[in-house]
Amino acid sequence: MWTAKNDMVASDGEEDTSTPFTLALIAGGVAGTTVDVALYPLDALKTRLQSPLGFWKAGGFSGIYRGVLATALGASPGSAMFFSAYEGMKPRLKQLNGGQEHWLHHSFAASCGEVAACFVRVPTAVVTQRMQVGQYKTFPEAVTKIFAESGISTFFIGYWTTVAREIPFSFIQFPIYEGLKKTIGYAQGHEATPTQGACCGSFAGAVAAAATCPLDVVKTRMMLGSKTKAGELYVGTLNSLQTIVREEGAAALFSGIGPRVGWITIGGFVFFGAYEKAQEVLWKTGSWGAKPTKNFAV
Repeated sequence: MWTAKNDMVASDGEEDTSTPFTLALIAGGVAGTTVDVALYPLDALKTRLQSPLGFWKAGGFSGIYRGVLATALGASPGSAMFFSAYEGMKPRLKQLNGGQEHWLHHSFAASCGEVAACFVRVPTAVVTQRMQVGQYKTFPEAVTKIFAESGISTFFIGYWTTVAREIPFSFIQFPIYEGLKKTIGYAQGHEATPTQGACCGSFAGAVAAAATCPLDVVKTRMMLGSKTKAGELYVGTLNSLQTIVREEGAAALFSGIGPRVGWITIGGFVFFGAYEKAQEVLWKTGSWGAKPTKNFAV
């Protein structure tokens, strides 16, 4: 009979120090819901800054919780899919490398997690962002009218652009996050605490957020169904980047960078703190056996 403890058995019989699939699934869901709902107003302000309508015409500071229901519904499954894929891929990549860990394992594992999570995040973002800029007033209205445009495919507008943004983001963020945690662990002789892990995630997120802001601007405009000055829809990541630079200047690619970096810096602390703390609490239930001890002896 299957139990949570079965997740802990490594294929070669040795103790597996990776996070079990089901534990990562639950902890990821908790973390995603916590951060997305708590910091929703900052995300709304960032979306309005990136709208070609301009901040005030897109809603300004009014109704900053408009669309929060869609975010709440998508946050838990999206984050759960990410972390279950991420934690599941790490030990497999390590095994393929002869048991030796490399920072690229975290990058590739995170990339796999993003591809999976975007199947939930993109439809959620399409509904949320259109409500944030006032295109729709209620969640049912948004879902009905978006579906009426071109069917289910409308909910996945910007999917590949989102993936193209999220993969570089995670490629940068997770090696920094994991590397900082490991450095702290070696410095103090034991695993990083949830608070220390939250600080690592916060710093890593800030760096990644600034670096990928241009991709976020393109993704936002595509999801809003915005049009260029020539009256055409934004199509294709590279083409959209070139169009924005040509029509508005390179500075437009960094529209909303302040709220984005601020949101992800704070969000990184809340998100990774919640994830680390949720793991700690879940391990203590004993459902996954005893938590493996990682060796940080120099």
